[in-house]
Amino acid sequence: MPIRDRALAHASVRTIAAAALVTVSGAASAANLGFLNNTPITYMKQRDLQALNDAAQIALNTKQDGESLDWDNKGAGNTVPINGTVTPENSFEENGVKCRKITLVANAKGQTQTWTPVACKAGDGKWKLKKQ
Repeated sequence: MPIRDRALAHASVRTIAAAALVTVSGAASAANLGFLNNTPITYMKQRDLQALNDAAQIALNTKQDGESLDWDNKGAGNTVPINGTVTPENSFEENGVKCRKITLVANAKGQTQTWTPVACKAGDGKWKLKKQ
């Protein structure tokens, strides 16, 4: 599996589990993903994704709508500095479950990526991406 496809698939697993970034379907994995070259997601490693996950959990639990939390990958062991923000946007209830739209921003090597998934609070207290 090419490095860029492996990195994207790896990122999507962490993102789904942590209310974070991108969901990649089998069709997307098989597609030409060259447009993702040199974007922040291609530089992110497991520990970077964990830092983003941790920031997302904190922001979803503590920040008001529109209030941002800064995050970075310092201490994650990646030679590429990555930073960004996590901003909960719209809080709402759906079928008795608390959900929030969240804006995730990552910056690396002069490039910026933004994702806007919806996360809902699971029974275990963790925020997880809502399936679209």
